Amino acid sequence: MYATRALSPSFGAEVLDFNPSALQSKEAIDAIRALWAEHKLLLFRNQDFDEATLVQLSKEFGALEIHVREEYLSREHPEILYVSNIEREGRRIGILADTEVGWHYDQIYLPKPAVGSLLMADILPPEGGNTEFADMCAAFDALPEATRVQLEGCLANQSYEAFNQAYSVPTNTKQKARSPDIQQPLVRTHPVTGKKALYLCPGMTTEIVGWDAGESAEMLAFLFDWTTQPEFVYSHEWQPGDALLWDNACTMHRRDPFDPQHDRLMKRTTILPPEALAVPF
Repeated sequence: MYATRALSPSFGAEVLDFNPSALQSKEAIDAIRALWAEHKLLLFRNQDFDEATLVQLSKEFGALEIHVREEYLSREHPEILYVSNIEREGRRIGILADTEVGWHYDQIYLPKPAVGSLLMADILPPEGGNTEFADMCAAFDALPEATRVQLEGCLANQSYEAFNQAYSVPTNTKQKARSPDIQQPLVRTHPVTGKKALYLCPGMTTEIVGWDAGESAEMLAFLFDWTTQPEFVYSHEWQPGDALLWDNACTMHRRDPFDPQHDRLMKRTTILPPEALAVPF
């Protein structure tokens, strides 16, 4: 139903001639869902929809979260999180400003992590601010068999506070209470495709539970390097009107810094899984 263009040899596809109004039909929605499961990352180019349409489009893929960082939400549509370095009325309107943002899975620190995110480019700097994605299924499949066996069944500690200390504004008391450290499977089975993916990230994974501290640190350092090798990574250079939908069960991402003299505003929705598919396994 939709023609596509590959974004990288491993994963990712641009959906050609996409019009959000077409998603009023179940056939079109099912087609996009199938492409999303197949490619893990979908690019929609030359889009010009407003915040109401962004929310409406995102809801076709699941219920939307109201993000814990309430100070950075759209006032008219709180389902939208602003990612920006812009200041208005004496305050920064968005999260993650203009510095580098390290590799991470969205919401790996929550009991029921998001199934995906839709990120829309609103204002872009002339250069910089590229977003990279890592195919964590391909990274797992390429590991030596002995390492795959060693990792399956293990749990790892995930810390949102660690991420904020490294890349963002520290959380307040209320936000910390909503996002305490949590243990998640180190190898996650995708709830739709059944494929296995490494479920860890340098920004938030602090230790492998039950391992000797030195062995845990050594393995995590190896995996962080392994998963970000060029053959597993797609780097997206943003264009005006770009919207990216990524699978949060099997891809992690990061962002390059950009010149703080230039404004950047991205608008993101966070898509929650249905109850039956909510818990990583």
